[in-house]
Amino acid sequence: MPGDFVMTTDRLDDTDRRLLRVLQHDAGLSQAEIAEQTGLSTASCWRRTQALESRGVLGKLVRLVDPQAVDCGVNVLCNVRMNSHAARDRQNFETFVAGCAEVMECYSVCGEWDYLLRVVVSGVAAYERFLMREILAHPSVATAASQFALSQVKYTTALPV
Repeated sequence: MPGDFVMTTDRLDDTDRRLLRVLQHDAGLSQAEIAEQTGLSTASCWRRTQALESRGVLGKLVRLVDPQAVDCGVNVLCNVRMNSHAARDRQNFETFVAGCAEVMECYSVCGEWDYLLRVVVSGVAAYERFLMREILAHPSVATAASQFALSQVKYTTALPV
């Protein structure tokens, strides 16, 4: 989530980038396995990983959950238009969205819409309830438009470093 860490590319060398690629692929590898894949010694691998963490390049470790396995297989892209663009209203909406477990991502965008949300739910009925009782009930929201993802063509958490 934004704010969890601040990425800085100051002095990232090719070895750091190799290390980042390996860690983004599988952070559960042992130090020996990471060292082998990056061509580093185990000690050097550990030191570099610690340095990247302390610099804020690496954030917290998490495990990715299969959405289908936990009945969260429906992805909806929801465009939101605000009826007020006052700083307080935008902050209230952003705080509200941050507390919604169904909202996986939220972007403030320019153009016709003000926000783009990626919402994950168990089905259409669950999304309808969420949209009507939560999003459209928020006092700063004027309207919303939704697109249901038919299939996931690509999904990655790895940045192109």
